[in-house]
Amino acid sequence: MIIMDVISRTYNHLELVSNNNSNNIDELEEDIDLDPDFEDEDVQDELPDTSESIPNITDSESVTDDSIVKFPLRRSLFPNVPPYIVFHLHDSPGHELPPSLTKHLKWKLSCITPILVRKTVLQSGYRLLKDPNDWLSIWGKQMKSSCFKGLKDHQKFNHFPGTFQIGRKDRLWRNLSRFMIKYGKKEFNFVPRTYVLPQDLRSFRQIWEKSGGKEKWIIKPPASARGTGIRVVHRWSQIPKKRPLVVQQYLSKPLLIGGAKFDLRLYVLVSSINPLRIYIYPDGLVRFASVKYNDDINYLSDRLMHLTNYSINKNSSNYTSNDCADSCSGHKWTVKTLWSYLEKEGVNTKKIWSSINDIVIKTIISTESPINTLIKTNTTSRYTCFELFGVDILLDESYKPWLLEFNVSPSLQSASALDIAVKGPMIKNVFNIVGFRLPANLPKREIRKLKKMYEYEEILCQNTTIDKLVLSNLEKQKQALYINLDREDYLDDILEDLTPDDVRCLIAHEDEITQTDKFERIFPTKHSHPYLDLFDVPRYYNMLLDAWEDKYGDNRDEGIALLQKLCGEKMHLETETI
Repeated sequence: MIIMDVISRTYNHLELVSNNNSNNIDELEEDIDLDPDFEDEDVQDELPDTSESIPNITDSESVTDDSIVKFPLRRSLFPNVPPYIVFHLHDSPGHELPPSLTKHLKWKLSCITPILVRKTVLQSGYRLLKDPNDWLSIWGKQMKSSCFKGLKDHQKFNHFPGTFQIGRKDRLWRNLSRFMIKYGKKEFNFVPRTYVLPQDLRSFRQIWEKSGGKEKWIIKPPASARGTGIRVVHRWSQIPKKRPLVVQQYLSKPLLIGGAKFDLRLYVLVSSINPLRIYIYPDGLVRFASVKYNDDINYLSDRLMHLTNYSINKNSSNYTSNDCADSCSGHKWTVKTLWSYLEKEGVNTKKIWSSINDIVIKTIISTESPINTLIKTNTTSRYTCFELFGVDILLDESYKPWLLEFNVSPSLQSASALDIAVKGPMIKNVFNIVGFRLPANLPKREIRKLKKMYEYEEILCQNTTIDKLVLSNLEKQKQALYINLDREDYLDDILEDLTPDDVRCLIAHEDEITQTDKFERIFPTKHSHPYLDLFDVPRYYNMLLDAWEDKYGDNRDEGIALLQKLCGEKMHLETETI
């Protein structure tokens, strides 16, 4: 109860500390809300009191044991591995779960839980509660890394510790610039030239004078959202010299459609940091400025011309909504509609998409090391964390994609039919990929009752052994042996004598792949191994999955059959120290 109270107080406190303007960048992870992107979340303020409007399923409601025949959970590919809760679309009835099960499916509401998330989890059998005693899942704000220690093994949270390293504009640039120095600007030439003030003020002044003050720059607070504090400037006097700022070279030749500037909001799911597993959603939002673009410096102050944020442009008298996901009209399109439009113009959109995937992978790898350190320090289970990012991309007139931001807690508002068409299926897809299970503390009497009801003989509830980050001595020795080997040396041998921990890693990988649905897996794949050279530190699990994809990527059935045999022998449940 003490731990639960600490987490509850943390959430109550987060909104207050998010306004903290501490100047000590090294301490920012402890003090701020890590740049949540709520550009559209003001819609949520109009919602009724959730505790009154959302029904809770109780034992008295009408589902009888005799009426349930079909097993309502998703089976793992592998024996002796517990099943997963099936998530359904926000507007789909889904499975009808028995009250003896739903009374344990407690989803904790936070102040930012979007409507589409609420509806999705309701349709999937969860109860939404404001302050449950022992919740299973939550969609909330980021919290201090140390608070992750309070998460229990059966709880799942939509953040990793330390993602301020990618969500804060200043930290993102520091990580990327370090990789530019290490690997060359050619590998990381997808971010405009950037300076973090006041630390970089002297070097920025030198560049300013070298250009004769002729370039345009965009200034951004390091932890802002909804376009707050963002301006385009061209005079030295317009730049604050003392408060924390990110100053970025303005991309003054953007690709225009109908004379207007636009950017892309894409959604990236990271289901695991170590091993790194990345998925990208093929659809997203295209957000247009509501005033036609003009490069003249006399128009630099017009935010409706230079900024594409929906929260800014929706209040423009020129703004036109678009409720059709397939329509090339209004100031918001889907990404798929954009690709169709550009393909008709003869543009190679597959090349653009490949470049965007490359940007996403490299950006996440540049922040992987510090995030992984905080995960290792503050979590004990592979099960508890995942993260959905909102990635903002701008195309220039030569169709080159540029990274603008990597947003933690992207807006999942549902203000229009177009938003729902993109985000509704995506949310369901996210939850099915990351895999939610029944809690291990389900009463034994109810477990027996459910197994009998469904004639199910396998493990029904979460087995924490499968998710624990604990290695035997033999597993430690194997990892130490392979961690410094070149690819040609580990590619075949690492799969020869699989350990129980290896098997646990591989079954999670394969079960995830069955649920990708509309998401595209971009790392690891059979051809993603060149990215392994970019990691600050070699990771054994990345090497293991690389070897697995190389051997079984074109013949998954063979690999799955091997794992099914090992799981049938319960190898993945072995934990003794050797």
